[in-house]
Amino acid sequence: MKNVSVKKTLTENQNPALIGHMKTKTLGLTLAICFLAGAACFAADPQMGTWKLNEAKSKFDPGTPKNTMVVYEAAGNEVKVTVNGVDAKGKSAHNEWTGKFDGKNYPVTGDPTSDARSYKKIDDRTLALTVWHHGRVTATGRIMVSADGKSRTVTTNGTDANGKKIKSTAVYDKA
Repeated sequence: MKNVSVKKTLTENQNPALIGHMKTKTLGLTLAICFLAGAACFAADPQMGTWKLNEAKSKFDPGTPKNTMVVYEAAGNEVKVTVNGVDAKGKSAHNEWTGKFDGKNYPVTGDPTSDARSYKKIDDRTLALTVWHHGRVTATGRIMVSADGKSRTVTTNGTDANGKKIKSTAVYDKA
C-alpha cells in the first residue's frame, strides 16, 4: 500500500507551471553544455594558448619584425590573435586579429604594414597564413605546432615596405 501512495503522490500533483519551469531549466542546461563543448573544441586546438619567441632557435632577415609573444584565444565562435613584439625599426609593436581559420580575410588592428589577414586550417597542427595590405598579398606563411604541442614554427615569406623580399623562421615555445 505504501508504494501505491508514493506513486500516486508523484503522478497526481502535476503542476503545469512547475513542469514549464523544469523545461526551461533543461533547455538552459542543454545550451550550457553545448557552449562548453564548443569551448572545449577551441581548447583542444593545439594553436590555442600563449606562445613566446625562442630567439635562439629563430632566424630573421635584417629588417624583419619580431613577434615576441602571440596569444590565440577563443572569442565566441571565432579566434582572437594578439601579437606583441618589435617592428622593423626596433619599436614596440602590438596588433590584433579576430576571425576564423576559414581562409577568409579578417581585419587587423594596430599593424601599419597590414590591414587584413587570413588563416586556413591545413590539418590539426598546421595553418596557412596570408597577410594583406591595401588589397595585395605582402606575406604568406605556415604555422606548424610540434607533435608534443610544446613548440611551433612560423615560416613566412614576403616583401617589406620597400618591396625587398624578406623571410623568417620563428620558433615559439608554449608559455
